[in-house]
Amino acid sequence: MKRHLTITLPRLVLGPLFLLSAVDGFYFIFTGGRLIHPPTSPRGEAFEAALIASGFFWPLLKTVNLVGALCLLTNRAPAFGFALIVPVITVIVGFHIFLNPQGLPVAAILAVCSLLLLRAYWPQYSALFESELARRRAVG
Repeated sequence: MKRHLTITLPRLVLGPLFLLSAVDGFYFIFTGGRLIHPPTSPRGEAFEAALIASGFFWPLLKTVNLVGALCLLTNRAPAFGFALIVPVITVIVGFHIFLNPQGLPVAAILAVCSLLLLRAYWPQYSALFESELARRRAVG
């Protein structure tokens, strides 16, 4: 039961959110319309417009969202999928703290799910944080 609450539930919360974000983003890229658009402050809209206006970043972001979501939803390489979307989650949380405070409940959900998955997948990530000296000692 603990595994379901600390791994499966956060995975199945983040996966659909990022899948919906990717689908909406690609719909916008191809049609110029939106499927969803939650209330956003004027500063938040300006930030989003700048990402779209860059020309390359919006499709890249939505591709990362799609791959990360599919990894989480299918439970195939979920640690990799989560690693892909952690920077996106960081920006989303910052966006809601500084530019769009009405989205703070969503940011809190993303943060809690992220912390749970970071803890669950830490064994896969821990080698990234070892010092080179520790690695050389371990090798011989």
